[in-house]
Amino acid sequence: MTWFATNLPRQKHCFFGSEGGVSRGFYQGLNVNTKSDDDKICLKTNLDNVARYFGLNYENLLLLNQGVSANVEYISSPSQDEVWADGAVTDQKNIILCIRTADCAPVLLADYENGIIGASHAGWRGAFAGVIENTVDLMLAKGADIKNIVAAVGPCIAQKSYEVDQQFYDTIGVPAFFEAGKVGHWQFDLEAYCIDKLKKCGINNIEASGIDTYSETEKYYSFRRFTHQKLVKNPRCFPTEMSAIVL
Repeated sequence: MTWFATNLPRQKHCFFGSEGGVSRGFYQGLNVNTKSDDDKICLKTNLDNVARYFGLNYENLLLLNQGVSANVEYISSPSQDEVWADGAVTDQKNIILCIRTADCAPVLLADYENGIIGASHAGWRGAFAGVIENTVDLMLAKGADIKNIVAAVGPCIAQKSYEVDQQFYDTIGVPAFFEAGKVGHWQFDLEAYCIDKLKKCGINNIEASGIDTYSETEKYYSFRRFTHQKLVKNPRCFPTEMSAIVL
C-alpha cells in the first residue's frame, strides 16, 4: 500500500509500502534494501519502479547509506549508497531523495515556494540525536523559510506495537510519549515523538499517516515483526520500503 500526505503534492512524493515489486520469498514485494541478500536484479527493478513513479530513472535516486545517526547532508547530485547519512536536503531538480525504513519513521519535508526539500530517517536513536532538527536546520541554511515548510511522517511502528524497557524510557525521559506495558516495560509512540520534534522546530503544517508497519502484515515490512518471527538471519538482511520526494 502506498500512502500520500495531503499537504504535499501527490506527484512529488510517495510513501511506498511492500506491495508491488518483483522480489520473492522473504523479500516479497517492493524491497529496496540494497544491503540485503535479495536478488540484485529484483532490487534494481524495484528501484527502477520507484524512480518511474516520478517520471525519472534509477540514476536520479539519492540512496543514503543509512545508520542510526543524526548526520544530514546537502545533496547536489544523486548517488546510490555512497553518502553516509540519515538525512538529506537538496535544492536541485530531478534528484529523488529517498529514505528506507522497516519500522523507523520516514519524514519528508518541503518548502516548494523556495525550492528546498528534505528527508529524514527517524528511528528512535536518530530522532533522539536530532536528525529531524538537523534536516530542518540545513533546509533553512539553504534558503527555506520555516513558515513555508510542510512535513509528513510516514508509516512506522505504532505505539501499541512498540514495547520497550525501562532503560529506553529513562533515555527518552518524556512520559507523554509512553503508555504502560507489561511489568517493567512501556509502549513508545515514535510517530508522536517525531511530530513533537517538528513542532519544536517551528513547523505547523504536519501530517502523519497513523499506519502501523508492525500490524499491517500484508502491506508493510517490519523489522520488529520479522525478528519476532525469527526470519532475520543476518542484521542487514531484511526488506525495507521506500519513502521519496522530489522538487
